[in-house]
Order: sequence, then C-alpha cells, then structure tokens
Amino acid sequence: MPDSTDDIAARHGFSTEAVRAVAEALRRGGGHMAQFNHPELGGPGQWSSGGMIMIGEMGNNSLKARVAALCEDLAGSTGPVPAAAEEHPGQTSHWWPQNLGTPSSSGAQNDMRYACFPDQRRIAVMRDGTVRVYDTGDHRIVGFSQQQSGSQTLSFTSQNGTVRLEDLKEV
Repeated sequence: MPDSTDDIAARHGFSTEAVRAVAEALRRGGGHMAQFNHPELGGPGQWSSGGMIMIGEMGNNSLKARVAALCEDLAGSTGPVPAAAEEHPGQTSHWWPQNLGTPSSSGAQNDMRYACFPDQRRIAVMRDGTVRVYDTGDHRIVGFSQQQSGSQTLSFTSQNGTVRLEDLKEV
C-alpha cells in the first residue's frame, strides 16, 4: 500500500497541503513534470523527471534539494500519485482520448494541459476542462511554449520553426 500524504509530508518535512500541491501538479503533468506554487516550496516552481528543478527561492539550495526529493518520491510511486489519488479518487493523469495512446511529451501550466502524440500526428490540449485534439500535419513537434498574458497561448517548435496552436487544424 502506498504511503499516505501524512507519511510523505513527515518524511520530507513539509505540510500535507504542500505535498498535495505537488501531487496535484504531478497529476496534471502526467507524473513526469510538475509546476506548482506554494510558500513552503519556495513559491512558484517546476520540476521534471531527469533532474530539472527550479523554485522561486533560487539561492536556497537546501530547500531546492528537499523539493526535488519530494517530487521524485511522489513521481516514483506506483499507481496514481498518492496524495493526488486521495483528493481525486478514481481519476488518472490520462486526460486525453485513450485512442491516442501514450504521449511523447506532456505538460501543464495553470489551467492548460497539452500532450503530443507524434505517431498519430496529434496534439491534445485541455483548457477550462475541455479537451481538443489538433492535427500536426507535417510538423515534427520538438518543443512547447506557453505565454502567460491575459489569454494563454500555446506554440510549438518543429523542424519548420514556430507553430501556433491556432495555426493547427482541430480534428
């Protein structure tokens, strides 16, 4: 049985609320990345499997190491992320249409999620709870970029340069 939120919080020296914030961010990020904002975690931050960690308290290396260890612990658990499963029973991180399979990459920020499926030439985007799927055509997507202005915009990098989401055909 996976550790409870309280066990995980005690192990890393954070409150259960901070653990839940990371768990929810990991759930949105497909278990491989997290973008969060919690005061105990150094304010706004992001983590991705493979070792990338950034927190708002940039010079606080001790806190950065603790946050990274928390993220790795939660992401390394089997099944749904424990603290996220407590808040969202029965919900998985796979929010895209199942016929698309497994994405090559996925991410989330604020109220927007995206997942790329190069074999199917598709990108799935969830915004405000609505999932839309787009045809990437001849673009081989290799990067994502989100703008955080009044309206969120999403663009991609392909072998042809920058591609805006609104330039792709919805299917």
